[in-house]
Amino acid sequence: MNDGKPTDRKPKWWSRPASTPLPAPHRPVAYEAADPAAGEGDFTLAAPAAPQTTGTAPEAATAQDPSVPAGPPQAADTTDIGVTGIAVADGAETAELPVTPSVPQQARPLHEPDEYRTPPYGGPGPWAPAPPVQHPVASAAHGAPAPPHQPHAPAPQAPQQQTQPLPHGPAPHAPAPLPAPQQTPAQWVQYDPWTSHGAPLSVVAEPQAKPRRRSRGLALAGVLAFALVTGVLGGVIGSYVERNGGLTTIELPQAGSGDTVRAPESVAGIAASALPSVVTIHVSGGGSSGTGTGFVLDTRGHILTNNHVVDAASSAGDISVTFSSGETSSAKLIGKDTGYDLAVVQVTGVSNLKPLPLGNSDDVRVGDPVVAIGAPFDLQNTVTSGIISAKERPITAGGEKGDGSDVSYVDALQTDAPINPGNSGGPLVDSRARVIGINSAIRAADSGTGGEGGQAGSIGLGFAIPINQGKRVAEELINTGKATHPVIGVSLDMQFSGDGARVGEKGKDGSASITPGGPAAKAGIRPGDVITKVDGQRVHNGEELIVKIRAHRPGDKLELTVVRAGKEQTKTLTLGSSQGT
Repeated sequence: MNDGKPTDRKPKWWSRPASTPLPAPHRPVAYEAADPAAGEGDFTLAAPAAPQTTGTAPEAATAQDPSVPAGPPQAADTTDIGVTGIAVADGAETAELPVTPSVPQQARPLHEPDEYRTPPYGGPGPWAPAPPVQHPVASAAHGAPAPPHQPHAPAPQAPQQQTQPLPHGPAPHAPAPLPAPQQTPAQWVQYDPWTSHGAPLSVVAEPQAKPRRRSRGLALAGVLAFALVTGVLGGVIGSYVERNGGLTTIELPQAGSGDTVRAPESVAGIAASALPSVVTIHVSGGGSSGTGTGFVLDTRGHILTNNHVVDAASSAGDISVTFSSGETSSAKLIGKDTGYDLAVVQVTGVSNLKPLPLGNSDDVRVGDPVVAIGAPFDLQNTVTSGIISAKERPITAGGEKGDGSDVSYVDALQTDAPINPGNSGGPLVDSRARVIGINSAIRAADSGTGGEGGQAGSIGLGFAIPINQGKRVAEELINTGKATHPVIGVSLDMQFSGDGARVGEKGKDGSASITPGGPAAKAGIRPGDVITKVDGQRVHNGEELIVKIRAHRPGDKLELTVVRAGKEQTKTLTLGSSQGT
């Protein structure tokens, strides 16, 4: 920073004097126009020259004029004291003003001591910039653009002109009041002390507030919408790619048509061989109807099934038979037997019948594979497979009439091949597609109710009439319309709770419990004897004894073990015959 010493360049407006000379009598000061082309408001301050040893009388008189008040000493050289272009020049012609008497020759500060070192309020200090001259902005006020900013250059020395003395009062460079702008209120005059000297002030318009909140909201909504659309589109494309493995058409590899032949002993081979001989039977009559299964016995159209399947049509009813090919034919009842739960029907006018071959149930062993075919719940041509779970299971079925006339006794084959209502009367075949049993009964987990139509379903306990017994009964039904039952000629005490089958003291209706001249009477069996074995096989109750006897033909010989008075005895007898119902 300069400290007031004269240099080649003029001191800046922030310069301060290095020393303060003694006050001199105030000399007249005059303002003159520096440059007529500078426009209104541009003035040059002409200050009297410093006292010279030689000078004109007027100058000395002026300096001695006591009417001019004393003022601060002025620098001899031209000094730029503000951004307004006000300067003091030596030798300028000035107007004479009264000079105040000189003050004592004592150094004193320009202003009163200020502990804050700040200029006094109301005027510029020795180091403060002079306020700039405010130029009217008429053009800007009327809407015309303000003149461009021109860098300030030192005003050239103009010829000496007549200057007019200025009265004491506010400095001529005080801001002139601006005319009322005819524009929006959002404008103000901007003052920049760092601009060049004499540069006109500019009017800055306040920017209008923009609805940023709404634009931001619209932008945010657009971004969210774009994200949603792209997310949905990406999800659809991703799902399609995940399901189809790409954007191209997917063709999965697949084996071509080839060999469809199956081994004859496989389930598929057995089914292919047996299905053409299996039929679905629909019966209606007597206010009831039912569905069951049967299989072809010969080319004459005889079909074997269960008695309980066709029982509704025993007196007057309709029986229809549907083959695996879909062909349907009516049938008539040939014969039935309640005790064995077997019946034979016959179809006529049907060609190309394929009888199902019969096996030997005595050769069956536990664990042999079997296949059951039928129409469970009227779903015809249903094939299930399993094994033989047990043999010679004494079971009784029926008994709905209450008098025991409809009870059947079967020395059955047990299988775990699923059997359900509708499978009754269907074939149970071995691995060679030969019939070894007639599906007749199932053991339910509950009381027998439940399932479709109140019927129980399979739990893996199915029972089939051995085909050896079924063959004999079927032949008798076809030939005579009736079946014969093997008998020993005794009445059993069905209420006996001990182990074995006890011969009753009296028969039905008070008659004798042992038929006179019958097989038992000839063998020496007496009332009260307890039969415990048949051909060496243990029996535990009366039902089991009946089952064991009916597993034989009339005329067969049996060896019975009886207990009389606590002692075992062996009796041999030849089975008799009775007419079945």
